[in-house]
Parts: sequence; structure tokens; C-alpha cells
Amino acid sequence: MTIQTPVEANERVYPTPKVPAIAICLDGCEPAYLDAAIADGLMPTLKRMRETGTDRLAHSVIPSFTNPNNLSIATGRPPSVHGICGNFLFDPDTGEEVMMNDVRFLRAPTVFKQFYDAGAKVAIVTAKDKLRALLGAGLSFDDDRAKCFSAEKSDTTTTAEHGQDKASAWLGMPQPEVYSADLSEFVFAAGVRLLRDWKPDVMYLTTTDYVQHKYAPDDDEAKSFYAMFDKYLAELDGMGAAIVVTADHGMKPKHLADGSPAVVYVQDLMDEWLGKDAARVILPITDPYVVHHGALGSFATAYLPDGADHADIIAMLKATDGMMAVVDKAEAMKRFELPGDRIGDVVMISTENMTIGTSAHRHDLAALKEPLRSHGGLTEQEVPFIVNRVIDLPSAPTLRNFDAFFYATTAAAL
Repeated sequence: MTIQTPVEANERVYPTPKVPAIAICLDGCEPAYLDAAIADGLMPTLKRMRETGTDRLAHSVIPSFTNPNNLSIATGRPPSVHGICGNFLFDPDTGEEVMMNDVRFLRAPTVFKQFYDAGAKVAIVTAKDKLRALLGAGLSFDDDRAKCFSAEKSDTTTTAEHGQDKASAWLGMPQPEVYSADLSEFVFAAGVRLLRDWKPDVMYLTTTDYVQHKYAPDDDEAKSFYAMFDKYLAELDGMGAAIVVTADHGMKPKHLADGSPAVVYVQDLMDEWLGKDAARVILPITDPYVVHHGALGSFATAYLPDGADHADIIAMLKATDGMMAVVDKAEAMKRFELPGDRIGDVVMISTENMTIGTSAHRHDLAALKEPLRSHGGLTEQEVPFIVNRVIDLPSAPTLRNFDAFFYATTAAAL
């Protein structure tokens, strides 16, 4: 190990690992996926980890989307601290809707930066490139102590920008298609190679939920994905690392009996109640990969016009079929630990099998080839939290997915 003392990050003290500490974020891993694959004998490694290590359920942050949860895992703190509260936000100062994947939106240092600054070797491999800059914020690649690259752009990585030149050639795997299970397999294969040959002190592997958006837990394609993961997990575990397996969010079916998406189009409702475009509904699930979900998830926020009766709008939204929770900004900040300047006047969460849209004509759903599966709400908050060693862990809701590195380093320090 290259570090000798505990590391502090965002008012949490992380133990000094004696062996590599690894957190794996299985994007969209509804706990039922693991249960189904284990029941079919397809995940012997994870089954053993559950039996001989520590097996719990944890809660993700809300909204249960990719960016907020990955950055919570990366910082060990909720969005109210690190500032990333969606994949997408509305900037009231400029009137623009922008992707929240720029480092300028990050308000707290990552655990990776703090370990790197303490002298550790840090490796981060992400499926999609949209997360790479945020996860690698504050790292330097000029001393061979940091690597941070994505499977999506693995053909063009450089030592100067990513710590690894031409990652796909280095790994001996072609750059995967972004809409594929191969994107996640690249992440796992890279993690194995890094652990074996480069020996990081801290490593984060985070995947894509392409498979989970398309396939339910009992589908053969989903089971095949988890069987593939288990083989790589066996290699990581066999090299003696302390490993936490968790997820950024779960995944639920969000469609009607005929297979069409189940949607409450809230911008259309607001236009009816307040006048066309008087209010602005923002869907923080929006990202460049809408083939997955058509920008339909179970969390939304709305900016109301001056003079609007907030209580009246909230009451009407609460009375709308498919809504599970509708709260004002103050309650959303308190209940969901969100940054108040990056959410609207109203936050709404739909029920387990419902999503929230803007206006019907603004959603291009032609790319959805299967019945919609999505996430974002409270019903996708429960995620697995499995450690390959015996440690003392609480359960959900006290245990959060963003405790992953605290408990990975705790296990690695034993």
C-alpha cells in the first residue's frame, strides 16, 4: 500500500486499506436481478459472498438516477453536498437546460481525489464517458498514480488525459457499442487487468443499465449479463481485494398492458392550469442516451411562474393519478437532501409503474423497442449492498449506497 494514514473526504474518515478497496456500481441493479441469477446457479461467486461475507440492502439517493448516485458514491455524501442532483438541469440565470456532467457543477471533492492527494494509486473505469470527467475531477495523470477512462471512448484515451493510452488496445478488446452489454463487460475486464497488473489502492467500476432497461430479472438476457459479471467478480475476489457490490438505482416496469409507456405528461397539465409555457417542467433523467428510456423517469421538478399558487398546484398534482409524492422545494431539500438552487419550486415522484413526461409531443418514443423499464423514484431506491468480507453493517434506510467506499476501505483495513 502506498498510503499509511486514514483519509478524510467531506467530513468522513476512511480507514487505511491494507489491500485494494474496490466498489462496483451495477447500474440499474434491482435486487431481483441478483436473486434470479443466483437461483439459476449463474452467480456462484456472488452467492458465496452473500453467504460468507456481508449481505444487506441499502438506499440510493433521490432522484434514483445515474449521475446523482455515482457522484454520491464518489464523494460519500448526498447531492446537497456534492451538488449533482440529476443528469440534466435548468439554469434559471441563463434560461438554458444543460447536461450536469461538467466538473464546474461538482461542489465537493471525490474520495478518489482525497486518496490520490494522500499518495494512493486510484483507478476509475466507467461505461459511459458522461461520468468520466466528474469522477476524475482533481486527479493528475502525470505520475502514474491515477487512471480514469470510459469504455465508450476507449479507442481514444491518452495517458495525459486518462492515465492510459488507447485503453481498448491495452485491454485487447474493441471499443464497445454504447447500447450493448459489452460496454459493461469492458469495465469489468479493465478492472481485472488493472488489479492484476497495476495494483491500485482504490478502484471504482461503474457500468451502464442498457440491459436492465431492456430486460426484466427473469429474462435470459439479464441472467446472461449477471453470469458474465460473476466470472469477473471471481477474478477480482481471487486477487484478495476488499469488494463492495452495490447499485446506483433499481429498475421497474413502467408500461401499460399493451406495452406502451405509462406517462403523466405534467407540462401539458401545467399549460392547462397556468397557461402555455408559464411553468417549466424539467426531467433530470434526460441524457444523451434516450434510447434507453425516452427521457421518461419517475422524478421531475417544475419551476412555477411568479404569482402562481404553489399550494394549489401541489394539491392538483397530488390528486393526479400516478403520483406518489409531490412536495415543495423546502420539503424536497429536507427529505431528499437536494441542493435548493438546482431544483424547481415543486418536486414530484411517480408511482412504481408510472413515469413523468413533459408534453406528449416532446418525447420521441420511436427508439423504445421493448416495453418501458425506468427509474428515478422512491420505488427504485432499494439497492443491493454486498461485501466480500464480514463487517458490521446497518441495513436500509440507514445504509446508503454512497457508504460503499467507507465500507470497502473498512473491509480492506481488516
